[in-house]
Amino acid sequence: MAELREFLTQDCGSCHGLTRKGGLGTPLTPEALADRSDEDLALTILHGVPGTPMPPWSPLLTEAEVDAIIRMLRQGD
Repeated sequence: MAELREFLTQDCGSCHGLTRKGGLGTPLTPEALADRSDEDLALTILHGVPGTPMPPWSPLLTEAEVDAIIRMLRQGD
């Protein structure tokens, strides 16, 4: 879990802001993600968003790890 928190802070935070309130990427706060389903978030994380800086993380993260990251995002961890 500690490694995933570090990933969320450093790797996601490099674009989405270290406080996840936005930057190059959109905010990743619980409020900003409220209207997005877990499935939609998982697909975005795993496959990226073509034509944007959002890369596919499927080469580095398992589906279980992505689920854990989504739980952390929803809880504001």
